[in-house]
Amino acid sequence: MTEGPIQPDATQPARIHAIRAGLLCRCPNCGKGRLFSGFLKVVDTCAVCGFDFTRLNTGDGAAIFVMQIAGGIVVFTALFVEIAYSPPMWVHLVIFLPLVLILSLGLMRPGKGAMIALQMRNKAGQASRDD
Repeated sequence: MTEGPIQPDATQPARIHAIRAGLLCRCPNCGKGRLFSGFLKVVDTCAVCGFDFTRLNTGDGAAIFVMQIAGGIVVFTALFVEIAYSPPMWVHLVIFLPLVLILSLGLMRPGKGAMIALQMRNKAGQASRDD
């Protein structure tokens, strides 16, 4: 008398899909619409499913995580290079300043998309008000 596997609710997107869609800069609700209209400007509504993004606001949350990730990678890599090879200072500047810029700009959109997806998954900013 075993029952079959429990089927997830078809109306709710799976958790991993919303986060994956956010990382790919797609609408976390449907996974198809564009999430950004500019570099970091979030669209007001999804062109495909009509989800309203105006109540979701990540602020500088993604920037904090990106700074920590990019800073950690660059600092520890520069420290390793300094200890292992002892190059002149200009080599550090030529290699690691562009690396910080590339990592920061490259991670910012997926980071903000993931933060929006996490807000949607946790229903942050979507609570109904009793006036």
